[in-house]
Amino acid sequence: MTTGGGNGSAHTLSEDRANRLKRLAAGASVTVAAVLIAAKTGAWIVTGSVSLLSTLLDSLLDLAASVVNFIAIRQAMQPPDREHRFGHGKAEPLAGLAQAAFVAGSAAFLLFEAVQRLAEPVAVKNSNFGIAVMVFSIVLTLALVLFQRFVIRRTGSVAISADSLHYSADLLVNVSVIIALLLSVHMGWTAADPIFAIAIALFIVYGAWGIFKSSLKLLMDTELPEDDRARIRAIAVSHPGVISVHDIRTRSSGTKAFIQFHLEMDGNLTLIDAHIISETVMDEVERAFPNAEVLIHEDPYGIEEKRAVFE
Repeated sequence: MTTGGGNGSAHTLSEDRANRLKRLAAGASVTVAAVLIAAKTGAWIVTGSVSLLSTLLDSLLDLAASVVNFIAIRQAMQPPDREHRFGHGKAEPLAGLAQAAFVAGSAAFLLFEAVQRLAEPVAVKNSNFGIAVMVFSIVLTLALVLFQRFVIRRTGSVAISADSLHYSADLLVNVSVIIALLLSVHMGWTAADPIFAIAIALFIVYGAWGIFKSSLKLLMDTELPEDDRARIRAIAVSHPGVISVHDIRTRSSGTKAFIQFHLEMDGNLTLIDAHIISETVMDEVERAFPNAEVLIHEDPYGIEEKRAVFE
């Protein structure tokens, strides 16, 4: 027989509270990206800086990625239905893959523009206005990242984590643009602008690769870390009615984990007693992994050896 369950919570929050936080974080990132696009567009037109163009392109793709994130998070929140018995959590890593593609595309375009600017240098104009816009961008982005990290700690959202990753990178990008503007205007080093843009592009590619790997792991149903699997095993065998545990299988879908394993118990136990032991173990595992759904199969001890004899 099997027993299963899950409280559907993420960390210590109720599911409704976690979903509200994720919606707020996703909506905030869309709003911030839109505001920064408007500000950076004006700054790029005024200064003509290619490194400023790089951060404008990054914000454009941030907006596209954040919109995809917002849609994916809403989809992932949908409860299980007849065609999706395990829920819709895979929408989050799919959004992560889309973000990785957006980010990689922006890096390729930026590299092209920066190499062109290296071949044909252009002086940066009105650098003070550009610097003021970048300082504004840093303050706004920092506020968003701090809020995202709060939401990640409370919900463990993969999609918000991916979103926060490239907004965190934006902080470094914005600082580097300020340095490039200062070097170009005040020290006369016109090559600084495209060189910093190339460095930013390479950094963006590195971030995209990280998002791609983490998303792919979830889509491929990669097992939970070995420490978590060892913890599950230790919880199961700590019950006096459990003789052994085997065939532990784990995977993640969005913010939810799925854990299943076989418990070996005395074959003379009644079905009710075996069920009570399984329910107790399941509750202990779910307390240790509050965002998990646990499925347990009960085996009489030694059944594998007996099967081997007959086979």
